[in-house]
Amino acid sequence: MTEDEAKKRLKALAMEIRIADAQYYQDDAPALSDAEYDALRQENAQIEAKFPHLIRKDSPSLAVGANPAGKFGKIKHAVPMLSLDNAFTDQDVEDFTMRIKRFLNLPENTVIEFTAEPKIDGLSASLRYENGVLVSGATRGDGQVGEDVTANLRTLATIPKKLSGADWPEVLEIRGEVYIDHANFDTMNAEQVKAGKDAYKNPRNAAAGSLRQIDPEITAARPLKFFAYTWGEISAPLSDTQMGAVAAMARWGFETNSNMKVHKSPAEMNAHYHEIEAARPGLGYDIDGVVYKVNDLALQDRLGFISRAPRWAIAHKFPAEKAITKINDIEIQVGRTGALTPVAKLEPITVGGVVVSNATLHNEDEITRLGVKPGDMVEIQRAGDVIPQVLRVTKDGGNPPFKYPENCPICDAPAVNDIDEKTGRVDVVRRCTNGLNCPAQAVESLIHFVSRRAFDIDGMGSKQIEVFYDKGLVTAPAQIFTLQSRNDDIKLESWEGWGETSARNLFDAINARRTIDFDKFLYAQGIRHIGQGNAGLLAKHYLKWDKFYEAIRSIENDESPAWIELMSIDGVGPGAASSLRDFFGAKNNQAMINRLLDHVTVMEAEAPSTDSAVSGKTVVFTGKLERFSRDEAKARAQSVGAKVSGSVSAKTDYLVAGPGAGSKLTKATSLGIDILTEDEWLDLIN
Repeated sequence: MTEDEAKKRLKALAMEIRIADAQYYQDDAPALSDAEYDALRQENAQIEAKFPHLIRKDSPSLAVGANPAGKFGKIKHAVPMLSLDNAFTDQDVEDFTMRIKRFLNLPENTVIEFTAEPKIDGLSASLRYENGVLVSGATRGDGQVGEDVTANLRTLATIPKKLSGADWPEVLEIRGEVYIDHANFDTMNAEQVKAGKDAYKNPRNAAAGSLRQIDPEITAARPLKFFAYTWGEISAPLSDTQMGAVAAMARWGFETNSNMKVHKSPAEMNAHYHEIEAARPGLGYDIDGVVYKVNDLALQDRLGFISRAPRWAIAHKFPAEKAITKINDIEIQVGRTGALTPVAKLEPITVGGVVVSNATLHNEDEITRLGVKPGDMVEIQRAGDVIPQVLRVTKDGGNPPFKYPENCPICDAPAVNDIDEKTGRVDVVRRCTNGLNCPAQAVESLIHFVSRRAFDIDGMGSKQIEVFYDKGLVTAPAQIFTLQSRNDDIKLESWEGWGETSARNLFDAINARRTIDFDKFLYAQGIRHIGQGNAGLLAKHYLKWDKFYEAIRSIENDESPAWIELMSIDGVGPGAASSLRDFFGAKNNQAMINRLLDHVTVMEAEAPSTDSAVSGKTVVFTGKLERFSRDEAKARAQSVGAKVSGSVSAKTDYLVAGPGAGSKLTKATSLGIDILTEDEWLDLIN
């Protein structure tokens, strides 16, 4: 790209992004998908990095948008609104059913019923009824906390304000999808064009923008509908089966999906999927797959949940749309853990209704496997209808092979592949060795810190962090919490794109996060191998941040009691344990955490239920379990508040021993630990 071309493109991007910001933040009627918007901002940042002297005064990288979430209050979900795992092939569905049977310790020929229903492509919402009357409604949000859109949801004709019948529970939380059907979407777009406004990109974006209007009268004027399909908190069971529960919802006045059916085998489930796939164009609303759920609610209860999804449900997604385009360049991006990720810069092309201009190439090995290089024509797809990926080269562009950098493209520090000390295995990912001294890693770590699943600071996203970092105002997490006290010098309200209201809103959002849950605080540190799941496990085990922090810092070697305790936590592997030891053992990280704790209070994790006889107790399972699988045994123990460990120690309260128990049984006997049979354990937890 020449300097002249760069100047013209930056001007066009500034206008496009400014319009998109106004549509999203002010009008709540986004015309671009998240992927399209992110692609525009990424392109702007890349051109500015190449031509820094061309950065415009109205550059999107220098402006901070309005706060979209500050309009609504927050509602904490009594029962988390989780996601679903995905299946992409018929074999994936077969594997899903077999995993369930193994977890439940059932013979392979056991018949389990599953419901199958279209997966609506809309906006998830939760409705709370007390004594049959609608009292609140919320969006999914981060799964734990959503936006309070009660007034807007009350305007939907398909959401009953008072339930029909009389057999509903006193407390009933109904969940479903807000959507706009095709006919109404076409009418909406015709009216938009007639009024001289841009057409909506797709029904889902139109539904999301319509539901999040400040004025409920605007929402009322939009043709929103609601499909009910599941529930959250309830004071009494809805039925014995998923199908029966959905039938009850229909009795109480909710619209449910008539295409929902019950099947008894993967073959039936896959046949239903292909029928729905063929009927998709005539349904009258957007769907992106079929959802299967175990029909028996008692089995659902036994199966339980993993960190982000139920074990008893899966979404069978429709095949991703594919297209062929040209790779103009391959650029290297540096993430918060120092990973150098190659990104294909594509000739923009529309795939599944979204303009795609970037696709991940994952790592050095993937580039070698594909044989891909700039100038090649490639086939791409949006994996799971979301993430663009390169599938294969369709035509060689004749250029030399891409040379992977041996140094970080941002800070020029050496970039190396990690080697496992025990196995000698070389990691496929090359990483910058400069840690938080690398500007890219520092910025990405701060972006992670304020992200929705971490500190969730409204109005402080990636573009704001980049601006604050570039100006030297926020280079470490603690400095976020001193922005307001430094504002006499900063004068944020005088910056372009800011004002007194937007500055005050940002400071209010920061102050609202001075108290945070243990697991979110730990996750926010961006430690390698410590995702939401592991952060939750650690919080449940240690309960108090001070106890955890002191324990990890005390680890000297693999013989340390704190290391043995850490490794005994079921679900925490050697990689995660080593990352914690290395991170909290570093003096600079300890100083960073201590400075942060001067401004933030970490809440104690919720203690296990005291209703259970084993609440807070540590249990170890050994030998061959006959009444249930090892996975179900662990899940059930955790569901009643017990801590599951993989090894016996003086801190173990119970050893549950099946036939063939060996060294763990011997050690437990020598330590005087209570040893139970499976039946005795079941009697205890029941």
